[in-house]
Amino acid sequence: MKPEPEKLIPKHGGYERTKTWQLADLIYDITVRFCDKYVDRRSRTHDQMVQAARSGCQNLQEGSVDSAVSKKIELKLTGIAKGSLEELRRDFKKHLQHRELPEWPPNHPALTRFKAVRCASLEQFRAWVAEEARLAGQERKNTDGKNTDGHGQARTATNEASSGVRAGPCSSVPARVPSPEVCAANGALSLLNLCIHLIGRQMEAQADAFEKEGGFTERLYRVRSARRTAP
Repeated sequence: MKPEPEKLIPKHGGYERTKTWQLADLIYDITVRFCDKYVDRRSRTHDQMVQAARSGCQNLQEGSVDSAVSKKIELKLTGIAKGSLEELRRDFKKHLQHRELPEWPPNHPALTRFKAVRCASLEQFRAWVAEEARLAGQERKNTDGKNTDGHGQARTATNEASSGVRAGPCSSVPARVPSPEVCAANGALSLLNLCIHLIGRQMEAQADAFEKEGGFTERLYRVRSARRTAP
């Protein structure tokens, strides 16, 4: 069977089906909602975070479309997208740091549950945050129950000592439970870590293809040469 001749304009686009664009699009939706809720809309940080999220998504899209005529431009725009999302990741980290809120380690129980959900939409992300808030409320209720006696009175070192029971080191201090703001920020960071990692691998594949196949000029030369030598 005769091989199909190389086309001057190769297959391109299809960014909606790529995991990197899907993640970047979700991150953009999450960032807009997060900033509107937890960041002053008049602040520079609000605009900076939203624009960084939009840039990540938009440049992946444009790079996919422009790959038709320039693999070099595709690689450049993909790199810009990665840089924008790295900037956004830094802003989320600073948000937690400035408010003295915890940044969770990768093995945090809530993050483990988050990764198992595999959120693909803003609605699923919000449902996860709501579920974590419910679990946190239950944990707070259970902790409060342990810190009260059978009559609903708060346990203290005095009344526990009088009853012959030694007070624990934190018996009257409820455990710190995550707020929706903490859940949303850490969930966004988890998605950003994954997306940035995948974009890095995508750039490696693009660079490899560019080295092997060349750009538009090289492809034009091959197509014209093949046409001249065709019977």
